[in-house]
Order: sequence, then C-alpha cells, then structure tokens
Amino acid sequence: MRSYSVGSAKPNDIHHVLLSEEQISAKLDEMAAAIDADYEGKELLLIGVLKGAVMVMADLSRKLKHTRTSMDWMAVSSYGSGTKSSGVVRILKDLDADLTGRHVLIVEDIIDSGLTLSWLISNLKSRGVESLEVAAMLRKPEAAKVEVDVKYIGFDIPNEFVVGYGLDYAEQYRTLPYVGTLAPHVYEN
Repeated sequence: MRSYSVGSAKPNDIHHVLLSEEQISAKLDEMAAAIDADYEGKELLLIGVLKGAVMVMADLSRKLKHTRTSMDWMAVSSYGSGTKSSGVVRILKDLDADLTGRHVLIVEDIIDSGLTLSWLISNLKSRGVESLEVAAMLRKPEAAKVEVDVKYIGFDIPNEFVVGYGLDYAEQYRTLPYVGTLAPHVYEN
C-alpha cells in the first residue's frame, strides 16, 4: 500500500486513505444543501460533540447558506481508562445554551456502537427541544449495538479504526484533512 503523509502524520503512519479531502468536501456540500432545505427560515442550534466533531462542525456550518445557526459544544465520555466502553456516560462539558423550544442538530464525526449517541439524544430531548436530528460524517453500520436515527449521513465505512478529519489515535492525527487507516506499526507497540 502507498503511504500518505501530510499534516501531523509521520511518513508511513497512514496505511491508506479511505476518504480524500475532496470527497469529504463534496459530501459536506450535499449534507449542507439538505440541511438548508429542511431548516430554511428557522434558527438551528448546532451541537458539536468534542473533540472529534470540531472539523465537521466548522466545515459544515460554513457551507450552510440559507439557515441561521448558532453553535454550542458538549463533551461526553463512555470510556474508562482503557479503550473499552464502561457503559456509563459522563458529561465532561455541558451545553451553555437553553434548548427549550429550539431546533437542534447534533453534529458528530463518527458513529460506532451508537450507545453514547443514543444516550445523548435521550438526554437532549428531555431538555424541551422543538426538534432534534443528527448529522454524522461517518458511520460504521457493522459496529452498531443500538439503532440510532441519523438524518444526515456522510459515509458508511467499514468497521476499521480510522484517523484524520477530527478523529485521533492517542490525540494525534486529528488535523489530517482526509480520513485514513493507521499502519499497524503505529498501534502495535
């Protein structure tokens, strides 16, 4: 496989590029057009899930042409000290905005099992929203443990560990402009 290096990746860290910067941008254009059509004339609160959704949220929000938006951020965790989910969701950073009567769009980088997102949807709906939908750049259908209704989806991808475009491994590779898989030597040590 060809190695691909840009941004914060060292040569040979990336096994292969799954989605190019151009593919991501084109898909965000499509998603923004659909969101604009659904929310034209309404104010929409975009809620980004930290840290991974930063890239998606920034790029998607700039592509919205007919929707008035505001943004807020939330950080949640379902992981303990390891890489396996603890099953308990903790709010690490809550929203600043009151959600009562608002149209809300959760913006996610990736949906794996769906467990944390399912909990988040339930939590936010209990806060009196007018409407709540989800936009996700990536989804791994094979990894799903619960079904989550995602209205705006970028790409369905295989159940592989991916980095780039907000996704990290050990807090590295988030700033890559593409989504790729890591070479085994990176995580086998």
